[in-house]
Amino acid sequence: MRIDVLTIFPDMVEDFAARSLLGKARERRLIDVRVHDLRSVTTDPHHSVDDAPFGGGAGMVLAPEPIFATVEAVEPPRPLLYLGPAGRRFDQEFARELAALDGFSMLCGRYEGVDERVRTNLIDGELSIGDYVLSGGEVAAMVVLEAVSRLIPGVMGNAASADDESFSAGLLEYPHYTRPADFRGFAVPDVLRSGDHARVARWRRAQSLARTLASRPDLVLAHGPLSADDRRALREHELHRVEAAIDELVTGHSAPGNAPRQEP
Repeated sequence: MRIDVLTIFPDMVEDFAARSLLGKARERRLIDVRVHDLRSVTTDPHHSVDDAPFGGGAGMVLAPEPIFATVEAVEPPRPLLYLGPAGRRFDQEFARELAALDGFSMLCGRYEGVDERVRTNLIDGELSIGDYVLSGGEVAAMVVLEAVSRLIPGVMGNAASADDESFSAGLLEYPHYTRPADFRGFAVPDVLRSGDHARVARWRRAQSLARTLASRPDLVLAHGPLSADDRRALREHELHRVEAAIDELVTGHSAPGNAPRQEP
């Protein structure tokens, strides 16, 4: 997979992409990350990439010339995504969609954003990592690089790891423990030391449901009604209150009169 990043701070992204799992994946040629400096195509002495907005106002706007020139020079893989607040919210499903492509590119905004002619004539879509303000798109690009690269076959040491993490099944991940089995009087649950893999799997499922209900009930609601296996797991580990709370949450939102209003 090839991923191109267009930015005015290439060292920031390049340093990140050279480290940890992503850096190792690049060394093994599992992923081809190319970082392009928008200033490299400028011709003025100051290598300017921005200018004041027409109509006045605070801040500066990334000009169209260096962005168009960079895209034309390097021919980055499509789609070219602009990292901005109006884009589709980035989540695990979006990461899977991007990981299934042969490649894609990201344009990092700065200042007050980019010239509208870039948005309307050059980019293929927009992506947002959340409803908050950053100084630029570089941090967002790193988030996308990290999330997508983990899903590329061979990048992670254990291929099953990516399928057994939070959000992979629509729920938060279960609790983890390691040695020692007893630390300052805090013991690891007996079930994890039982050697019964099926029982361990049911415990983990029950804990995942309980943790998600407590921290992210919206995910439980999106997941829908409990399956027979989920009920068995919760009852086996005496999480009857969790079962009842999930039933109440799901049925309460699906009952007549409580259904979400459909947008026209």
